[in-house]
Amino acid sequence: MEYRKMGKTGLQLSVLSFGSWVTFARQTDDRDNDRLMSIAYDAGVNFFDNAEVYSAGKSEEMMGRVLKQKDWDRTSYVLSSKAFFGWKGEDKKPNQHGLSRKHLMEACHEALTRLQTDYLDLYYCHRSDPNVPMEEIVRTMNTLIQQGKILYWGTSEWSAAEIVEAHMVAKELGLEGPAVEQPEYNLFNRRKMESEFLSIFKNVGMGTTIWSPLASGLLTGKYNNGIPEGTRLSLEGYEWLKDATLVDDKISKVIKLADLAEELGVSLSTLSIAWCISNPNVTSAILGATKESQLTENLKALDVLPLLTPEVLTRIDDIMETKPQILR
Repeated sequence: MEYRKMGKTGLQLSVLSFGSWVTFARQTDDRDNDRLMSIAYDAGVNFFDNAEVYSAGKSEEMMGRVLKQKDWDRTSYVLSSKAFFGWKGEDKKPNQHGLSRKHLMEACHEALTRLQTDYLDLYYCHRSDPNVPMEEIVRTMNTLIQQGKILYWGTSEWSAAEIVEAHMVAKELGLEGPAVEQPEYNLFNRRKMESEFLSIFKNVGMGTTIWSPLASGLLTGKYNNGIPEGTRLSLEGYEWLKDATLVDDKISKVIKLADLAEELGVSLSTLSIAWCISNPNVTSAILGATKESQLTENLKALDVLPLLTPEVLTRIDDIMETKPQILR
């Protein structure tokens, strides 16, 4: 396993990590989750990602039960949660979501309880919230740090302007700004990581823990001929994801990319993940797998990295036609 410093912090994250967004939503047996997390940990993964909204809090509960039973030293892994959406679904009341001091403080306490831990290494604002003053958000996250409930705070799917504002406010107050951003990043979604955030990487030094390196499974090739039963896009409640993912133009590019993967003698999924972590601004790519075979295969992405020569990267760009224009 390779480990990378999270931006300008001293924290080191495994370049491949394990997330529970949809993974635990489809696993009802703790033994299955235990096996997946154990495979990841034994392979050197030291970062496990979660959020209050995943499976309405049940994802954190399941991960908490698994971790409680392990003999892993708590200092050997990094644990995260995220707050914004709340976990009560359509029944949530006004203060049970968003980034107000009330929700952030209470959501952190709930996450600690569900995960059965004394502190979170990383705690993210899962989305930006224009209804809450940035000063309130920055002060609240720093209060949680001072209380020892979280070690670093971050953002997820924030714009560059919002991240810069958070750092400006933090500097004015003599407090800590966000140390990490969690954006979507894959061969179909490149704008933020390769264009919008470049000045942040240079001037602020943010780390990134990117999600959906396989574009919700599209970059595995399993949707090339429709939606197989039991896959993520077949799940109830994920219709929005299906509509955003299954586009004919995307499928045709995946088929061409699969031909390149075959030529290189690697799987399409490992090629796609390796491409993500070939970007030095990626601290860690979060993997999500429901089967041991999937996780084991995806962890091989590190072996594919040496194959990504400038020539191969150019061929990938030519196939995908998604490289953003960088304005100078």
